[in-house]
Amino acid sequence: MNNKQIEYHIKCILGELGEDPRRPGLVETPKRVAKMFEEVFEGIKYSNDDIAKMYDKCFDELKENDLVVVDHIPIFSYCEHHLALMYNMNVHVAYVPAGKVIGLSKIARIAEMVGKRLQLQERIGQDIAEILIKILGTEDVMVVVEGEHSCMTARGVKSRGAKTKTATLRGDFKSDAELRAEVYSIISK
Repeated sequence: MNNKQIEYHIKCILGELGEDPRRPGLVETPKRVAKMFEEVFEGIKYSNDDIAKMYDKCFDELKENDLVVVDHIPIFSYCEHHLALMYNMNVHVAYVPAGKVIGLSKIARIAEMVGKRLQLQERIGQDIAEILIKILGTEDVMVVVEGEHSCMTARGVKSRGAKTKTATLRGDFKSDAELRAEVYSIISK
């Protein structure tokens, strides 16, 4: 990211909004925004393959292929349509191991990094599923994402409290309604 260019353009936007970018409260705002963008858009620097390589920490001692669920992983992201915050987001991940399991904290790190891109909620689930499939070597992955979108709650229709829920189903989760129902019963608690 070119922070100097970001600072310049934020200063221009402030002026176009009718603000005085030289006003004491705004003088440092362009610099602060550029620094914030570095942090909240870090995931833009990485492809799904890169993220899979960064968090590929698995353990191979598993003999049973039992269901693994990590739920209520908090993330945030920014909508690519309005650059608006997607907030109060929770990611729920389920998978059926094929002989190995991933370190649990890695699932949260993957979800967080995927959220640090300009996104669509649907793509967040798809990206997380794709990365986990690459790492785990199993197609049996389910990702449920729920969240609020400020492009819908703070502007436009202003439907405060409206939540969007999406589910990405791969492998057995697509065809096995009982398996899906088990995951839904676990994450609803």
